[in-house]
Amino acid sequence: MIKMDSKAQLTVDIITKVAEGKIDCVNAAKLLNKSRRTIERYLKKYRKVGIQFVVRQNSGKSPSNKSCDEVKRTVQRLIKEKYFDVNLTHLRELLADNEQLLVKRETLRSWAHEIHHVKRAKRRRSQVRKRRKRMESPGLLLQMDGSPHRWFGDKKSCLIAIIDDATSKIHAEFFGSETTLGCLKVLRDTIAKKGLFKVLYVDKAGIFGGPKRCNFSQVQRACSELSIEIIFANSPQGKGRVERAFDTFQDRLIPELRLNRIDQMDSANQYLQKTFIPQYWQKQVQVNSRNASSEFAALPEHINLDDVCLMKDYRKIRNDHTFSYGNKFYLIESPLKRSIAKQRIEIRTRDNDGFSAYFAGRLLKVSEVIEPTKPSLFDLDVQKKLDVLKLADELSNVSEAAKISGVSRDTIYRHRHILKTQGPEGLKRQVSKNHYHKNRADRTLEKTVIEFSLDNPHLGQSQVARQMKKLFKIDISASGVRSIWLRAQMQTTALRLHKSTDMATVS
Repeated sequence: MIKMDSKAQLTVDIITKVAEGKIDCVNAAKLLNKSRRTIERYLKKYRKVGIQFVVRQNSGKSPSNKSCDEVKRTVQRLIKEKYFDVNLTHLRELLADNEQLLVKRETLRSWAHEIHHVKRAKRRRSQVRKRRKRMESPGLLLQMDGSPHRWFGDKKSCLIAIIDDATSKIHAEFFGSETTLGCLKVLRDTIAKKGLFKVLYVDKAGIFGGPKRCNFSQVQRACSELSIEIIFANSPQGKGRVERAFDTFQDRLIPELRLNRIDQMDSANQYLQKTFIPQYWQKQVQVNSRNASSEFAALPEHINLDDVCLMKDYRKIRNDHTFSYGNKFYLIESPLKRSIAKQRIEIRTRDNDGFSAYFAGRLLKVSEVIEPTKPSLFDLDVQKKLDVLKLADELSNVSEAAKISGVSRDTIYRHRHILKTQGPEGLKRQVSKNHYHKNRADRTLEKTVIEFSLDNPHLGQSQVARQMKKLFKIDISASGVRSIWLRAQMQTTALRLHKSTDMATVS
């Protein structure tokens, strides 16, 4: 039994008529949309095997290069359990390196689509932009930016990267956030490794000296000292080299950090700089520049990167050779031949670990000035009690000490007992949160005023005072009603209405 579709049935009918001489080969070729040579071949097979010529020889047979079902199930299980956040190209590489499974890309794609588990590409903007060519030589232009993301672990961190526009050589490092010190460290490491470059291409963030910090950016100041020009991009697409690098990092680096169980910043930086960049980025992404000559320049001998790539602030010296920094006073103790009053000194900060003061390139020795503080009322009260106890001990007569100090004997005995059992701290006056002042109204009266005010929230304090005297025979002033309202947080009509509504809902 031969199963044929409509197309195969039409082919058999026409070839049969050609064999019977009813149709010639030219017309048969036009009807079947085949060449004359194909019609002649069909006719030859028909005369030899009959209508079976229409059946292909490999029909119903599995392809010779078909992968076994066991491999397919294994790969699909690995996609679901282990490589669920990896794209197809990266997945194929990981299966070959880690699992020793060689699968063709289209086969892998069909297997992933069967389980509906394919990592989709990011949607791009449809706006058309003109392509900008790479720089001809390395060192002409470097792009720098930071990417806050959940790179590893549960907390967000920031990857700060600087990339050469000509070759895509990259240097990157993880930090807690996109800070000035982090950008300065990446800039310093790049210059120390390659040399000085011409232009730094960044966005308009305040860290780099954008509109918000155009006059006090540390990165802009460091680039000025190193004779590096800064260019600000008007859009993310302007510095697309580093933006696309972050896309690649987020697509490939995050799964690799997860697979290697890396959740600490030190381990992530070590893997990034010693494994990911050398083994993948330098081999797959990095390119050769059109011009082999490099524009990186050697760092001049008189420039120390450690004195440039750090935080610098400036303070003015007072007439007594002191200055303020961080809400504290400091005194200059270095021996000076001449006064430097009213001169500016340079404050250098590294890694938030203290600071150093410099004047004319010379390190100054400074010490903090500790100002005497005024004693608090509690301290004065304790000192007064201690003086009375000391007087009683000196006179060896509590009654005489009570007459001189004006304190009762019972109080002196009580303070002496507290001093022996609790120490001087026990002599401090303990003010309880629930302390009830002697001039405060009675609690029952307060409760009555509050209940009446909530029942009549539109009445003012004078009206409430008159009604309390008229209805409840309670003599209370308008200011007394006001103080009760303040303690109960119902001093306005809106607050009283809201509180009365809440009480009605609860009841």
